[in-house]
Amino acid sequence: MTRFRDPVRQTRRWEKMQMYSRSAGSAADLRSPGPQGKTTHAQQRGSAVVEFALVLPILLAVLVGGIDASLALYDKAVITNASREGARAGIVARNPLLTDAQIRGVVNQYAQGVVSFGAQPAQPTVLIQKSSLNGDPTLKVTVSYTFQGMGLGSLLQSLGKPMVLQASTVMVYE
Repeated sequence: MTRFRDPVRQTRRWEKMQMYSRSAGSAADLRSPGPQGKTTHAQQRGSAVVEFALVLPILLAVLVGGIDASLALYDKAVITNASREGARAGIVARNPLLTDAQIRGVVNQYAQGVVSFGAQPAQPTVLIQKSSLNGDPTLKVTVSYTFQGMGLGSLLQSLGKPMVLQASTVMVYE
């Protein structure tokens, strides 16, 4: 006995199977089908490699940018503390008071903790100003440092706009 097969019914069954086998809007819709209408594992692996190659530079840029930003914040904290140490050393009551060269020495000694890359590490620039505020003598120590970094600092320096970190501290003489 021969069984009657309805071609319309078979076509609908095939369409349902195709609809359930792949989700709408997935990467599988973009792939070309392999032999017999199926996507092969080699094609899937190849598309994963291409997707990874497209995303990798973005991930690396975010990673290096995050590391550079962290290094810049660390260097800013170091030069801020160096300016405080220099100002504090300059205002402490002692006889004779420290000279500008001695204050620069204190700042440079403290600023050795600055993270720098490259063959020629940048030295901080120290500016010392003595003035008065409401009749009290004050000492202002300003420390400037050109950030080099791993990627961001070097990129900005090559574009002609280096990232300069600056910190100032004003203290009244004791």
